[in-house]
Amino acid sequence: MAGAQTSSDKPHIPVLLRPLLAAVAPVSGVWLDGTFGAGGYTRGLLEAGAEKVIGVDRDPLAFAMAADWAGEYGDRLVMQQGVFSRMDEYAKNLDGVVLDLGVSSMQLDQAERGFSFMKDGPLDMRMSQEGESAADLVNTATEAQLADILFHFGEERASRRIAKAIVKARADETITTTLRLVEIIESCLPRPKPGQSHPATRSFQGLRIAVNAEYEELFQGLMAAERALKHGGQLAVVTFHSIEDRMVKRFFQSRAGKTGRANRYAPEMEQEKPQFTLKTRKAVGPDEQELQENPRARSAKLRVAVRTDAPAGEIEARAIGMPQLGGRAR
Repeated sequence: MAGAQTSSDKPHIPVLLRPLLAAVAPVSGVWLDGTFGAGGYTRGLLEAGAEKVIGVDRDPLAFAMAADWAGEYGDRLVMQQGVFSRMDEYAKNLDGVVLDLGVSSMQLDQAERGFSFMKDGPLDMRMSQEGESAADLVNTATEAQLADILFHFGEERASRRIAKAIVKARADETITTTLRLVEIIESCLPRPKPGQSHPATRSFQGLRIAVNAEYEELFQGLMAAERALKHGGQLAVVTFHSIEDRMVKRFFQSRAGKTGRANRYAPEMEQEKPQFTLKTRKAVGPDEQELQENPRARSAKLRVAVRTDAPAGEIEARAIGMPQLGGRAR
């Protein structure tokens, strides 16, 4: 959730920026911010001492919104429209890469983008504003495909019930708006108790991830970072839910040679020289100050690793716990 202006016009505070900068200090050289958003991490890195930051985002709006301040940094800031899974095509021998996963505040705050279950708008959810929309998915996927998406990508326990209700509702009328989908989801679930998340939270998360192929993008992006970083370069990743964090944690463990044995009686497996060393042994979360400043940071976790001089390699998606769907669902 890279920095953005909120609907209340208060400046959005980039999540875990302070601990991230502390973990990678001293900041120097060329960095790539793979989730540019409204530039919160990019500006933080530049002000902390980075010589240059390449800001990557698939959303063209991100760079349009940066026009007001980008000139302050001259040629120290390079804006690259694209996806971070291709970062090694944009730059090599990087001193650092930062990825701040999930939907950005600027996308949530614009009803017309269709990410928010709190505002009425077209059921879109496309970060790049191209390709298949959430409406296309909701109105054409089979009941089984929808249930798989909601369960595996959104961790929604009532996925089958919701998928059945969606298919029944779309038979009467095409589902085109966010609040119409919210209405269908709410009809399947009990009213939330105080302090519980909105009933549509998990379903919207699952659909957004499917529309934007976010898990595949993360998987490919981690491997691209391994190829793009120089020896001693740092990879910092901020996640917002358990599946993302599991993928990042297992990737770091695998590439740092920390996977261990299948069981204690199994012979030690000979491992290739690790591609990373772990800089944060455990995930770093928000402190009390950040939670007071930004409640959205509550679920955020930061992990950092340092690139070794070992050649980049390959890893299977299943090895890092990436959810797998059959059929058309991505």
